[in-house]
Amino acid sequence: MPTLGLTEAIRTMPDGTVKQVNPLSGVEVWTVPGRGNRPLATPVNDPRALSADDFGHSCAFCADRMAETPPEKARRVHGADGWQTLTGVLPEHLHDTVAEFRRIPNLFEIVGYPYWVANYDYKPSPAAMARYRAYRNDAGGREHLLAISRTKLAASGLAPAQVRATPDDELLDDAIGFFAGGHDVIVARRHFVDGATDSSQLAGSGALSPDEHAEYMRFTVDTLADLYRQNRYARYVAVFQNWLRPAGASFDHLHKQLVAIDQHGTQAAGEVERLRSNPNIYNDLLLGTAVQHNLVIAENDSAIVFAGFGHRYPTLEIYSKSATCEPWNQSDKELDDMSALVHACHAATGMDVPSNEEWHHRAPDMDVPMPWRINLKWRVSTLAGFEGGTKIYLNTIDPWHLRDRVVPRLHALRRQGRLADNILLDIECPAQYNSLMYNPLLQRRDTNRDRPIRIR
Repeated sequence: MPTLGLTEAIRTMPDGTVKQVNPLSGVEVWTVPGRGNRPLATPVNDPRALSADDFGHSCAFCADRMAETPPEKARRVHGADGWQTLTGVLPEHLHDTVAEFRRIPNLFEIVGYPYWVANYDYKPSPAAMARYRAYRNDAGGREHLLAISRTKLAASGLAPAQVRATPDDELLDDAIGFFAGGHDVIVARRHFVDGATDSSQLAGSGALSPDEHAEYMRFTVDTLADLYRQNRYARYVAVFQNWLRPAGASFDHLHKQLVAIDQHGTQAAGEVERLRSNPNIYNDLLLGTAVQHNLVIAENDSAIVFAGFGHRYPTLEIYSKSATCEPWNQSDKELDDMSALVHACHAATGMDVPSNEEWHHRAPDMDVPMPWRINLKWRVSTLAGFEGGTKIYLNTIDPWHLRDRVVPRLHALRRQGRLADNILLDIECPAQYNSLMYNPLLQRRDTNRDRPIRIR
């Protein structure tokens, strides 16, 4: 039988094998009957009882170990006046406010500041230089920069004697990268859920309230826009979240990462080419297929989530229905709606399932309409020789079983009051599909191409 084409995204064989092709990537995936009957979670082995110190000291991202991370670029706090973003906080004031979310440079960048200087003669913005000088001229800030710079040198393999011999001025000059680099981390406050009694009760995205998650999302979008604004040579900013070590996380502490790069990347570049031949590909081959196969899980006014197909891992796909492609130009309502569904998917997935959250958006220099979408991938299997040899990937859970796992959990969460109020779950009436027609996607306009990046 011939390989699936892009016009036939899902096919069920007589024996029950489900063959899928992703219309955007061309990845071919099979789900073989019986291979999905295995537990998904990776619970903590021999969880230990928690002490009071564990809530603030369990890892370098915890609130009482801020000195172990590079100087924060911004923090999101919640007080009597609502949510606020503070910038340029000096070491002596780190504990004056409670940082619900912190934006810090990644100590070990994927694409570091020296890359931009060497390849593009990149110059930091005046704002970045002002923050750097203020921090360096502060006594506590100077000591922090020296300590973090030495930590980085030691981790790079430099001998202790070489680290000690590096002049302070050289270390401080190199520390500009902490303020002008393009790889940032958005760190949440909690390591464990409030009131946790043992080390298995980690605080993932689903443990946040819907309002907290909306601020987490908004802070990330602000950072995304700022990285584009600060570096004219950045053509794309990758945004992702690795949850738990099997999914690539260095710490089992909730955080997102943003990495500026100087090209669009294979996924985005290939997607642009497919869009040139079919600008309506999202409706024709993605949402249309999800509707026809009853894979839609939930939606609200501005976003929709369905069980994805053609992915190497079980994947929930959350699409913005906004006609505005760029996340940073969307309204508060549109951002909150998108956040509500992403939060619901994390809560339904559970805190003990390793996962990757991948953002896909239209970069400022792209000229085709591309909706903002987020894929939540469950890292519950390991790629092996079969996949490497055939480039056909085995996903242990087919889209319908993924839907059937998630929908009951969402109903239970809604009964518990843990979801945003405006979510409509598993629509059962085909007439409602027909009446909605998902017009925001069908009528997507390319009106934002020349709109400047603005910071919320």
